[in-house]
Amino acid sequence: MFSYYFNLALRSFRRDKALTTLMVLAIALGIGACMTTLTVFHVLSGDPLPGKSHQLFYVQLDPAGMQGYTAGEEPADQVSRFDADALLRERRGDRQAMMTGGGLSITPDKEGMAPFVSDARYTSADFFAMFQVPIRYGRPWTAKDDDARARVAVITSSLNDKLFGGGDSTGKQLRLDQADFTVVGVVDDWRLTPKFYDMYNDRYGELEDVFLPIHTAFDLKMGRSGSIDCWADVSGDSTGPNAPCTWIQYWVELGTPEKVAAYRNYLVNYSDQQRAAGRYERPTNVRLRDVMEWLEYSRVVPNDVVMQLWLGFGFLLVCLVNTVGLLLAKFLRRGSEIGVRRALGASRRAIFTQCLVEAGTVGLAGGIFGLGLSLLGLWAVRQQPASYAQLAHLDLGMLALTFVLAIAASVLAGLLPAWRAMQVTPAIQLKSQ
Repeated sequence: MFSYYFNLALRSFRRDKALTTLMVLAIALGIGACMTTLTVFHVLSGDPLPGKSHQLFYVQLDPAGMQGYTAGEEPADQVSRFDADALLRERRGDRQAMMTGGGLSITPDKEGMAPFVSDARYTSADFFAMFQVPIRYGRPWTAKDDDARARVAVITSSLNDKLFGGGDSTGKQLRLDQADFTVVGVVDDWRLTPKFYDMYNDRYGELEDVFLPIHTAFDLKMGRSGSIDCWADVSGDSTGPNAPCTWIQYWVELGTPEKVAAYRNYLVNYSDQQRAAGRYERPTNVRLRDVMEWLEYSRVVPNDVVMQLWLGFGFLLVCLVNTVGLLLAKFLRRGSEIGVRRALGASRRAIFTQCLVEAGTVGLAGGIFGLGLSLLGLWAVRQQPASYAQLAHLDLGMLALTFVLAIAASVLAGLLPAWRAMQVTPAIQLKSQ
């Protein structure tokens, strides 16, 4: 029966080409606008580390003084160097990593290539296993390298190609600022979306080119990047071991809910100890958020993307209202045909179903053209200067959703016209003929 109704819908399209074209165009425009904005939102708000994100937790403590304190407010977004060192030293999680962003000068050992500045990530050894960083050549450094302040580095494949022409460069020397480092590993192609481990640099930008042991970077006073928040006057280095400033991100991996509860208690006890020692002044206030909770708290999706999403759905709604009017005009114009079918024994349910199938067919055609408009819209997004723009691509899930949304929207738009069509009285229609 469905194939029969589908065939009737195609015949109806050929009879009312202008009206059908308007309906398909309305659906296509609405779907194109909606799927463009929805795809961008989907890319930016998805799980950046599926299967592992629920095991990674971001640590927040509240070491600031009482000045400006408001009960119930959130603790600092980052931790101080003193606290990060203490937590890393005690190693209460399955894995843990302290980190911050940086920038440094690279002096190539290659004739004709001038020194250049590159982004860096200063972190500890567990970073690579925690965030599932794929290694193409060599290995990450170890906890012993951290403790020894070893001058070792892990670099990306793009930097490896640029400096060494590709291939296995482990064991080669790399001049960073004014110090020589040994390359121990090369990262394979890898990009987190967003770069959730550090929300204080470019959230959707490219991966840093160089990874260094964080205490080695401290010892060499390498340049850092990102935000810093101090709650007291700082005399000297604001990034020193005892400076009253928060500027380090601290992540911990916890494999079970029991370990999460135990680590949260550990943070509470640590905070109590620091207050008893006179370092902390505020009441105990800690947070332990997993990746998705941290992204929600950080409002990772740009406000303009959220606004564009609502505008896209609003435009689709306007298109559906227009489609309702067009379908209503089309179905009621066929009142005599519907009256004959009812007189020959067709039930109201059959008329209703026939009209919905025709509306769904309009949606299918609109989805096809809407897909093309979506691809065009995403191409336009990729021309923008925003760092997330290059991520705007339609995956298989969103491709399927395009047609599901188009058909569902058109069927929804066809409910009122179909209901009105099935109310046609056969006797009145036949008498008027």
